[in-house]
Amino acid sequence: MATLSLSLCRSGLISRYHRLCDKAEAWGIVLETLAAAGVVTSVVSLSLFPLLVCKVQDSNRRKILSLSLFFLLGVLGIFGLTFASLSLSDGSTGPTRFFLFGILFSLSLSCLLAHALNLTQLVRGRKPLSLLVILGLAVGFSLVQSLSLSEYIVLTMNRTNVNVFFSLSLSRRNEDFVLLLIYVLFLMALTFLMSSFTFCGSFTGWSLSLSHIYLTMLLSIAIWVAWITLLMLPDFDRRWDDTILSSALAANGWVFLLAYVSPEFWLSLSLSNPMDYPVEDSFCKPQLMKKSYGVENRAYSQEEITQGFEETGDTLYALSLSLFQLQPPQKEFSIPLSLSLSSPYNDYGGKKEGS
Repeated sequence: MATLSLSLCRSGLISRYHRLCDKAEAWGIVLETLAAAGVVTSVVSLSLFPLLVCKVQDSNRRKILSLSLFFLLGVLGIFGLTFASLSLSDGSTGPTRFFLFGILFSLSLSCLLAHALNLTQLVRGRKPLSLLVILGLAVGFSLVQSLSLSEYIVLTMNRTNVNVFFSLSLSRRNEDFVLLLIYVLFLMALTFLMSSFTFCGSFTGWSLSLSHIYLTMLLSIAIWVAWITLLMLPDFDRRWDDTILSSALAANGWVFLLAYVSPEFWLSLSLSNPMDYPVEDSFCKPQLMKKSYGVENRAYSQEEITQGFEETGDTLYALSLSLFQLQPPQKEFSIPLSLSLSSPYNDYGGKKEGS
């Protein structure tokens, strides 16, 4: 039976990789298939970016494409890390899990948080964030997790002077692993909070994008609560730790693809309703601020006409034009007045009487 169970593995394969092809542990083959499909989907999505740049006409959505590029790189790494979680933990795969698990999720969540912050501005009709600010926020949020993980690994290895993943017990290792992900949990909660403003704006087009982030965070929080609870149970069989982590990686990766990436790609390519979006390149002002815009334009046009006369030196023409506009209406439009004419018979009768 052992020979039959290893029939999918070649003879010279290292034992720590047997989960990827062992029929006795079919869950490994299933997770491997899901992770491979996620890698292919992520690569295809990355290859569609040149097409999206040419097709997307909304400048505010075009700015998010560069942010989505970093997000997809993080998702691609999450699916790749699933293969490392399927293999047995040792001196090489152990540090990889500790370091890359938090790094990849912090990168993906930082991109979602930066997108949510920009959408909260647009959904209320305010000025959106610039591209440099959006990318700066995403990179800045993700670097915090990198610094904390680097400090932990260096200090722990210097303290023990041995391989940390063999010196620590399994329960202690899981506790440290969860503690190192506190910042990732903070990013997840903050992104969920910011995406909850989807019902607080008047522009429903941007609210739809926020709802995608809201659904993604809701499903991700459910996945993280489940795998952390199972990992911290004291009576749980520790042989299933690798299964829990790899399942959480594959599930969360597909949540990112199905709940966020796919709807956002479709929404970017679809034609938007002008009534649902702020006017482009107008700093996304609310409608109440736009009402006085036409009055200011008319006043500016009158000043521009006056300045044009002064620059050309045609002051006489401007004066005659103003006088012509102030002239009273022509007599042909006025009511004619009756004229009193003396009758010739009055003088004739007067001469008679005088004689």
